[in-house]
Amino acid sequence: MVALEKVAPIDDRVLEQIGFHWHTDAESGKYVADELVVVTDAEAEAYYEAVNDIYDMYATAAQHVIDNNLFFDLGIPFNLVETIKKSWESDVHWHLYGRFDLAGGIDGAPIKLIEFNADTPTALFETAIIQWAILKHNRMDEDRQFNNVYSAISDNFRRLITLFDDPGLFERYYEGWKILFSSVSGNIEEEQTVRLLQQMAIDAGFETGFEPLGGVKFDDEGIYDSHEYPYEYWFKLYPWEDIAIEEPELATQLQSIMANQKAIILNPAYTLLFQSKGMMKILCDLFPDSPYLLKTSFEPLKGVPYVEKRMFGREGSNVRIHDAAGNVTASNGGPYGNFKPVYQEYVEFPRDTHGNAYQAGVFFAYEACGLGFRRGGAILDNLSKFVGHVLR
Repeated sequence: MVALEKVAPIDDRVLEQIGFHWHTDAESGKYVADELVVVTDAEAEAYYEAVNDIYDMYATAAQHVIDNNLFFDLGIPFNLVETIKKSWESDVHWHLYGRFDLAGGIDGAPIKLIEFNADTPTALFETAIIQWAILKHNRMDEDRQFNNVYSAISDNFRRLITLFDDPGLFERYYEGWKILFSSVSGNIEEEQTVRLLQQMAIDAGFETGFEPLGGVKFDDEGIYDSHEYPYEYWFKLYPWEDIAIEEPELATQLQSIMANQKAIILNPAYTLLFQSKGMMKILCDLFPDSPYLLKTSFEPLKGVPYVEKRMFGREGSNVRIHDAAGNVTASNGGPYGNFKPVYQEYVEFPRDTHGNAYQAGVFFAYEACGLGFRRGGAILDNLSKFVGHVLR
């Protein structure tokens, strides 16, 4: 059973003052729970080690996909293949951050990989800022969390310049290169997430700018804000697969910009390989003895309960749970039905006394750096709650 500790919630007006405006969902319920998951130091260390190992496996699997031209198997749009290869070949296309979703890890349950949100992960504000603020608000020890997300991502911004050298050498190598940050207009959650990342970059020492996606300009010579001011880096909280499918001319333009070495895009195009849920089938092929992997196939599994997902999809959309006979026991609709399916062995999430399920999310920025939880039903979706944690 998941152990919980009651805490006093932060007032909505205070949350809004620090930029967190999506504190109440459509049914007027609170998005952030007034409880914390109790996690032991040993459990936090296990999450840390697991995520570091899993990321290394993803890197090996990505090379395998590229070497064996398995892009179609992963549902990768054909017009991104060369961009992916180009970004993978050079270390300057640095993976800034991602989030692993995991089952288990608490209450004695083994850690199992559910998926990797490598391209456009959300819940960053909640994990890095809000759950820490809850400890502070309740006069608890602010160090009693597995949560150094802010400093880890700031250091990873510095590694855009220092790469594998000490990020403390940033000022020695930095020559004024600028990062333009962009999100979709009218989505306050995405904009505030991007502005948080922008502040991390500023703290790292970068010159930055912000421009809604619709105002960004492109040509073969680079990427510009609406005032036609050029930038050497562009961070976009917009999925690579959506660029490929909905903005094919932009996909071609970005390939030219990269080929001309005029700008670097964050997160890199190769993170789409990690983002594809088909990669988990590749992982199972390459690492059949890994304790972190659930059996995954491009065909329905036989004799065991399994989850049917789409290669690309977010917030539990287009997910169906099947029992061992193949009957659907739970399902969600959604806009991702045009993507190829993938089938993953079903595993139970840890639950609390009310029957709520808990999925761990661990952020990765060069190494595992922060833990948070989503709470919901059999399929965690956009109505799931965020639950912070405390180390006991």
